[in-house]
Amino acid sequence: MLVLKGLEEARRRLLGRPPPEEVLPPHVRERVREVFGEDLPVQEVVRRILAHVRAQGDEAVARYNHLLDGLPLDVPLAVTEEEMDQAWEEVPDDLIKALQEAARRVEAFHRRQLENAQRAFQGDGAGQVVRPLKRVGIYVPGSVVSYPSTVLMTAIPARVAGVEEVVMATPASPNGRVAPEKLVAARIAGVSRVFRAGGVQGIAAMAYGTAIVPPVDKICGPGNVFVATAKRLLFGQVGIDGIFGPSETVIMADDGADPALLAADMLAGAEHDEVATVVLIATQEGLLDEVQKRLEWGLPRLARREVAQRALAARGAMVAVSDLREAMELANALAPEHLCLHVREPRALLPLVRNVGCVFLGPAAAESLGDYMVGPSHVLPTGGSARFSSPLGVWDFLKVITYVDITWEEARELAPLAAAIARAEGLTGHAAAVEARMVAEA
Repeated sequence: MLVLKGLEEARRRLLGRPPPEEVLPPHVRERVREVFGEDLPVQEVVRRILAHVRAQGDEAVARYNHLLDGLPLDVPLAVTEEEMDQAWEEVPDDLIKALQEAARRVEAFHRRQLENAQRAFQGDGAGQVVRPLKRVGIYVPGSVVSYPSTVLMTAIPARVAGVEEVVMATPASPNGRVAPEKLVAARIAGVSRVFRAGGVQGIAAMAYGTAIVPPVDKICGPGNVFVATAKRLLFGQVGIDGIFGPSETVIMADDGADPALLAADMLAGAEHDEVATVVLIATQEGLLDEVQKRLEWGLPRLARREVAQRALAARGAMVAVSDLREAMELANALAPEHLCLHVREPRALLPLVRNVGCVFLGPAAAESLGDYMVGPSHVLPTGGSARFSSPLGVWDFLKVITYVDITWEEARELAPLAAAIARAEGLTGHAAAVEARMVAEA
């Protein structure tokens, strides 16, 4: 793990690192060779799968489920109501209750968000109305690891926004089984239909539509580099919420921070993915040694210790800076998904936070609590896109329609001005159309 001193060195080293998606792990490259018979870059892999699904529909989806995820070719794509019922019987009651409480809090937060997002207005001859999308698709990654929380964090904001139908694509295990925790979460969140379709083939099926999977207006949710690339290539043919990459956690600490909590939050960030980014920015250089000791103690105790270890080695860093001003300058430059403020007065720093997906104020506000229970969606901008993107919210499932509603008197008043602009642009038909209002009968 990198240990850096000073703002300038940290900016140079951390901002100069290649994006994690540019370096595919060896086992992924080997899988590409097995499936396609040659080394291919990510974008070419994605283009081929998209083209096949568009041309061959469900047959191509099933084939790639088989080639990439090991599912038998005859496993049906659609999850049945009986499977949903069975999942409810298999999931422990305490987990169901936890998911239900998380869903309640996610819904409550997004209903408050809706109050500020769904505003119509009219004035000066024009106005706007706000309408929900009709059908959206959510992608929920994970076959080895299940992410029921992601189901809640994507489907519930859509339902709160008024979306009529939410469909879900998700990978299945080689026996064709979708993790029961996901199915329980889907029922709690109000998902209409669930399909076994992982990776690019799942994204493609929802974008193009097949005989079994309906086409959607927008696709939402996180995924690996192949999923992110598919979303990027499909943008314009279907709505896309954002291009989400590996998880990112930046932790800011002053001299009062608890090294044990700092290490715990770093390990939590690192266990997401072997290319997750975890950066600690501290105003006290001595704190870095204390945190390192606790990392060495905690790492062997993680169930996903190998993943966390690789993440810390590849994209972990600890930085010593002079003060909180420099720490915030570096954090805003990194524009991370998560920013955790382990400082004495976190609210005093909030006005300085500019580029981040979600900020966690104080040591009590653990990022992990935000991932699961507090309320805001944990689908957040990554890869520096927090400079210009927002967390997933109800606004992702709404669209604005503007309208013009002026009187004849207003039309006659504005027509000469509009005609002057139209003629300057060489659009004489536009000019004639507005000038006709000057003489038309009301």
